[in-house]
Amino acid sequence: MALTPSTMLDLGTEAPDFSLPDTEKKTVKLSEVKGKKPFLVMFICNHCPYVKHIGKELSDLMREFQEKGIAVFGINSNDTVTYPDDSPEKMALEKKRLNYSFPYLVDASQETAKAYRAACTPDFFLFDKAGKLVYRGQFDESRPGNQIPVTGKDLRYALEAVISNRSQSAEQRPSIGCNIKWKKGNAPEYFG
Repeated sequence: MALTPSTMLDLGTEAPDFSLPDTEKKTVKLSEVKGKKPFLVMFICNHCPYVKHIGKELSDLMREFQEKGIAVFGINSNDTVTYPDDSPEKMALEKKRLNYSFPYLVDASQETAKAYRAACTPDFFLFDKAGKLVYRGQFDESRPGNQIPVTGKDLRYALEAVISNRSQSAEQRPSIGCNIKWKKGNAPEYFG
């Protein structure tokens, strides 16, 4: 596992569109919510210990804010040939196990991850109703083994701010996690 920080895409960046299959093979399009409500795009996977560490709290927090009007998209961009635990079939099982209320999408080409400059799992990108990036960074300060409780406080604050049209915190800390598992020869130049 390579410990990787998020790239911290520039605030104000417009959300790149995507059209991806979910775990039920239904196509989900960002254009269906962009311009209608705030939305969160997160890059997650099944096998990463950093995603596993926040799994239950992530599921609960997403359900809470979906009920408050935030659209949520979970995207798995990992190479499933070298990481079969991240296959669409296993994603469907993980979605059921953690009771995800959001679509869990398959980015097989990895083009969506590249468009967002995603680098790690988990990696969070929160956009306002107009589709402009207002938050990118960590779920909270908890990491596997650091004994800090998982609360989701950083992301919660950002979600609450976007709902109530408050300014976001100027202090946004990068997410830390496993690197996205790029297909051989497919790693983007920003990845290093």
